[in-house]
Amino acid sequence: MLAGGILLFIIQEYIDQKKESQTLQNETALIQKELANVGKLIVTEGSFAEVITYENDKKLYFDLLSAKKKALIVVNASATISYDLEKIAIQLDTISKIVSIVSIPEPELTITPDIQYYDLQQDYLNPFEAEDYNKIQTQIKKDLTTKIKASALYANAQNRLVSELQKIYVLTNTLGWSLLYDSQPIKNTARFEQLNQ
Repeated sequence: MLAGGILLFIIQEYIDQKKESQTLQNETALIQKELANVGKLIVTEGSFAEVITYENDKKLYFDLLSAKKKALIVVNASATISYDLEKIAIQLDTISKIVSIVSIPEPELTITPDIQYYDLQQDYLNPFEAEDYNKIQTQIKKDLTTKIKASALYANAQNRLVSELQKIYVLTNTLGWSLLYDSQPIKNTARFEQLNQ
């Protein structure tokens, strides 16, 4: 009878241990699935408009003659800042129940300008060529990049990133896991305000 009781106790312990292992595996699978769901592209969009006057003065024959060309250019551009969260580096420690955010991807800026040319004036000796249009487009993108970086668009994208990363904290906290970023524990959602700055 004593041997039967010990055998029953051992079997019960084995079953309980297996249940705990299955629960841990289920939690791990759930966390991995939720991390994959969070790993969508976060996008912040903005619109920018500007009017530019382009002028080019070509000197000819030892600067005796001058050939001018100019254009009025209207630019309407849409700018997109995104984080590809599928590139986020995360490590799972299933034994200690710790999710570590190793690195966060840099924001990606995409500018799509709609360029309209008005009042094109050109000289026979200095006509508009493909090189002029390429130069104008390159300069417009450079100017827009500078303006976008000075605008609130990057801050809005950062806020959206923090909002998405807070979902990871809520998930791990709900399941009894710990969340680390840069080897530091994240105890509340306010800690995310300091991420990726």
